[in-house]
Amino acid sequence: MARVRTGKAFPVKVFERRGTSRTDGGDDISTPTGDMKEQAAPQLRQRLGRADLRAVPEARRALRKLLRHWGEPGQSEVAELLTSELVTNALVHTEDGAVLTATVGPRALRVEVRDFVGRPPRPRGPQPEEGTNGRGLVLVESLADDWGVRPCTVGKSVWFELGAEAA
Repeated sequence: MARVRTGKAFPVKVFERRGTSRTDGGDDISTPTGDMKEQAAPQLRQRLGRADLRAVPEARRALRKLLRHWGEPGQSEVAELLTSELVTNALVHTEDGAVLTATVGPRALRVEVRDFVGRPPRPRGPQPEEGTNGRGLVLVESLADDWGVRPCTVGKSVWFELGAEAA
């Protein structure tokens, strides 16, 4: 069963969103502005349409763009894989769309996929009759430095964290 926590590298509230710039892909990449004491954290925020699996490769491309100068070799590829698993789960197992948020912190990356269904996900091993289905959360559990589920007023947010350095 997934854990409900805030994570090691990030507090519940990373920062208040005060400034937004738009990229050509329609994604919001935000950085706080104003009287922030800490350095701004680059952030990706992308709305995912209901049951639109075209959002999976689009999310990977947007994350790749955000992470082009982040982490050790191989870390951004792991982040892309885990992000695509969370996005796919949200779009396949819920009736509504979802919101992808990725925040690059000083020591780690945090990716959250928020959907609007309160039912918690459950990691399970793959079943032979399911082909390649059933592996998403097992991959997240195996490859992420930390992960969990955060309940929201409406729905939940499934998240993972990866350190910038390979483990």
